[in-house]
Amino acid sequence: MKILDWYILKRYLFTFTMLLLLFIPIMITVHLAEKIGKILENEVPFGEVMAYLLDFTIYFSYLLFPLFLFISVIWFTSKLANNTEVIAFLSSGVSFSRFLRPYLIGAAIVAVFSIILGLYLAPKASEGFNDFSYKYFKKGKSAVDNTNVFRQINDNEIIYVSNFNVKNKVGNNFTLEHFEDNKLKYKITASNIRYLPEDTIYRLTNYLKRDIGEHEDEIEVLRRKDTLFAFDVDELIPEIYAAETKMYGELKEFIDKEEARGSSNVGRFKLVLYRKWSLPVSVFILTIIALAVSSKKRRGGMGVNLAIGICIAMVFVFFDKIFGVMAEQSDFSPIIAVWFPNILFGILAAYMLYNAKR
Repeated sequence: MKILDWYILKRYLFTFTMLLLLFIPIMITVHLAEKIGKILENEVPFGEVMAYLLDFTIYFSYLLFPLFLFISVIWFTSKLANNTEVIAFLSSGVSFSRFLRPYLIGAAIVAVFSIILGLYLAPKASEGFNDFSYKYFKKGKSAVDNTNVFRQINDNEIIYVSNFNVKNKVGNNFTLEHFEDNKLKYKITASNIRYLPEDTIYRLTNYLKRDIGEHEDEIEVLRRKDTLFAFDVDELIPEIYAAETKMYGELKEFIDKEEARGSSNVGRFKLVLYRKWSLPVSVFILTIIALAVSSKKRRGGMGVNLAIGICIAMVFVFFDKIFGVMAEQSDFSPIIAVWFPNILFGILAAYMLYNAKR
């Protein structure tokens, strides 16, 4: 690696690291100022608060990784351009493609770090961050989507409850249908179902079981019935943020199970899975755009480059959020929702790089 590569690569990594170290305390201060009232009101232990702030830092640093990188590349490249260093490099016979190489090496290092963060550190941080938030900041709000729960619990049985109280472990309007060879064999209904953890059984109120016979049905009616079912109450309605807390292999298995059970949150879970790979790719795309924007010396200096860069970053975030919400709340494909901003801005990066070379 030549002197030019080392010079740019060191500036790339140093500026990115310093920007992170600068913004992290600001993020913590602003967030703590917003939440300090509830923390004091709930008398949260100091150790829990420190652990929460560490999880908060890792969680949001991972989400904002590409944007921090984008701003840092614009910042130090604009300084190079204002000091006519970029002109000097290119005038010495270095092509723009060759000038781009250390930027791509830096992007590769940051992308690998973001993959490690996303696969191993961010899931644990997400679990701690969300658990703390629902425990102290969102009292009364459920961490699960507990209305109209419709799930396939195994190859033969499907259950439904109109709503489920996670705290009391009680569901209303319970139905279980058992199929064999695609034919309904029996159906169980109850006005409510309660899980009794001390006995690990379920108690059904106003129980009715209909066995489907070849010529006539058999009906069993009881005021109350205690029984066992082939599902665990915690698996019945997993937390909305459950996917964010799982390692990659666990996450794929979890999504397969939720898809087989007919979960309404599969789109949300798949977004988490696909973003683990789309985020590192966005590091390269935003690096190229940032270089193309800031490599030219402009009137107004660094401020103009930063303004253009921030506008592009805001549009990128806008597209990412809009398509993410569409995938969560409709049948819109999660993989398209995750990769469309990268494809769109990848085309923009190629266009801007072509013009910058000219």
